[in-house]
Amino acid sequence: MLGSGLAREAVKLEAVDGVDVTIVIDNFVDVLMADTEGVRRYLAHDFGDRDQLVAEHGFSALVTVRSGHERSPVLYDGGLTPTALGRNLDVLDVPIEDLRAIVISHGHADHHGGLEGLFRRSPRRTLPLVIHPEAWRERKVVFSTGAELRLPPPTRGDLEAEGLEVIEERRHTLLLDGRVLVSGQVERTTEFEKGFPTHHTRSDGGWEPDPMISDDQNVIINVKGKGLVIVSGCSHAGAVNVLRNAERLTGVRRIAGFIGGFHLTGGIFEPIIGPTVDAFVAANVGRILPAHCTGWKAVHVLAQAMPDAFVQPAVGTVVSF
Repeated sequence: MLGSGLAREAVKLEAVDGVDVTIVIDNFVDVLMADTEGVRRYLAHDFGDRDQLVAEHGFSALVTVRSGHERSPVLYDGGLTPTALGRNLDVLDVPIEDLRAIVISHGHADHHGGLEGLFRRSPRRTLPLVIHPEAWRERKVVFSTGAELRLPPPTRGDLEAEGLEVIEERRHTLLLDGRVLVSGQVERTTEFEKGFPTHHTRSDGGWEPDPMISDDQNVIINVKGKGLVIVSGCSHAGAVNVLRNAERLTGVRRIAGFIGGFHLTGGIFEPIIGPTVDAFVAANVGRILPAHCTGWKAVHVLAQAMPDAFVQPAVGTVVSF
């Protein structure tokens, strides 16, 4: 099921018949949005129901690969809290016992915190969880005011207690018999995507700058006749680097879709909105869903620059390729 290695030659990523990406956790929810071609919105039937979809500052997506009659779901990230992840999976009728693998994009708590207790209501089973080895590091963001935001890492013991087989890998990894590619550490080639300068990590000598967040990784699927679908949690490596790294790994230049965070929010990152959007326009990305940490300014610029590709992401949205 698993394979990994340096991508000195293009990775043999098996093309699939289709993929459905369901947004399980995101910062935004709106159950009154209308369907469009290839995009299905969650339809609430009764606001009297106790359990409804909830949004929180985090990200999680269910990536379901379609090959013939086979449907193979992979959970990418787990949001911030077990309450939100568990509730949304229940409301969306996602049978967690059908999951084939879990991937953590990076070690920040808003991408793994919801995984705690995920399998308490289902039979215990061994399931691979792919994570970069740098994701275990304790981190924080230091703001210009001096305030700090702790970003607790996942705990290996807690994940293993869930019945998960933890697989650490810096390089790319193939899942589902070569049909899903986990990028591993993203190659950084752009001049303007320089990381997160106020981000710090704890080492033996105390806290030190950690702007690059090297554990940032994404998942890539190659859809027959459509091209690559990329799902990225925060794109701390830079959204353009994520895009180009996927092309480099696979040798495929056509990008059918990009779903997830662009991390262009706030004064540090807003200056690179322009070149980021220009690169996505030049890449002719078929569909974009800028979620989570993208920031409202970047979302509006992307929507204006790529009106035919832009889809407003929301919890419960299913985009199909």
